[in-house]
Amino acid sequence: MASIKIENVQKAFGKVVAVDHLNLEIKDGEFFTFLGPSGCGKTTTLRMIAGFYYPTKGVVRFGDKDMTRVPPEKRNTGMVFQNYALFPHMTVFENIAFGLKVRKIASNELKARVQEVLRKVRLEKYADRQVSQLSGGQQQRVALARALVIEPEILLLDEPLSNLDAKLRDEMRSEILRLQKEYKITTIYVTHDQAEALSMSDRIAVFNFGVCHQVGTPSEIYNEPANDFVASFIGEINLLPVIVDQVEGNRVTVSAGENQYVVHNNPFNFNREHQDGELALSIRPESIRILAEKADRPNVFQGKVEDVQFFGTIILVRVRVNGLLLDVNLLNHVSANLKPGADVWVELPEDQIRLIPVLSGDAS
Repeated sequence: MASIKIENVQKAFGKVVAVDHLNLEIKDGEFFTFLGPSGCGKTTTLRMIAGFYYPTKGVVRFGDKDMTRVPPEKRNTGMVFQNYALFPHMTVFENIAFGLKVRKIASNELKARVQEVLRKVRLEKYADRQVSQLSGGQQQRVALARALVIEPEILLLDEPLSNLDAKLRDEMRSEILRLQKEYKITTIYVTHDQAEALSMSDRIAVFNFGVCHQVGTPSEIYNEPANDFVASFIGEINLLPVIVDQVEGNRVTVSAGENQYVVHNNPFNFNREHQDGELALSIRPESIRILAEKADRPNVFQGKVEDVQFFGTIILVRVRVNGLLLDVNLLNHVSANLKPGADVWVELPEDQIRLIPVLSGDAS
């Protein structure tokens, strides 16, 4: 296994800066995800780790070794590409064995290693089959096996599930995690899919426009977003532009439109250095409560239901409160009697609200 350090790395293509002043540290054996929209710099960063691109500036280290200018074939990394990059004229066995043949591994050892990895990806019965005869999920397993059989220190996966249907994606998530834990291999996973990132990762780096906006555990990224871009990209969120009215002890009072909110102050949701910049109030739809009657607590407002959308276990209720529209997620049985036009009371619990900097203009 190997740790990875990316130190002040920049990658430019002509005048376009694809990755800008990136600093990351990935631990031995960690499942680390690069998450962000298309063109955000996540794949470019992965390719610099693989050696397909060299940084314009900065250093890439594996452990204590400077790998910045080391060619890909000397980095001992295994890569799984979005399109799998399998050889259609070869059998499953031949595809998996290809990297070992390039490394001139003795035939007996080659056969044993291929058979072992075939067992681990559960494709023993398909060794002699052409890869063109396999399903998408089976081809994905062959690509994983080919990357793992060379016993790399680092496994790199670039949008590996994007070509699979929803059910297969769910199955392959579990398969990739099982193999990663079995091999205990440092893994970097690139995706734009929030569910993949949240469900699979030890930690996540969120990218946009070549900048890493936040690094943290799935829980930290979801519950403690660093700014409005992270908050809006990861799951559903209510974002309301606010003005700070008062900071008193462990509470901050803010205004959004006609409403005034009390926010429990802690280091994750308010910093005085942000007070002079644009701020947004953020709260997840599942954190808002719909009450049967008015309660004598902060952040309780009367509103009117505008829309109710059924999603099975969850029902999305849109409530208009003094001109502001709030999304509320409720469990199916809780919201069974709510209809458009109904008058309701909503509560935004002060310990569930976060005040975050507005960087991207997503607050509205």
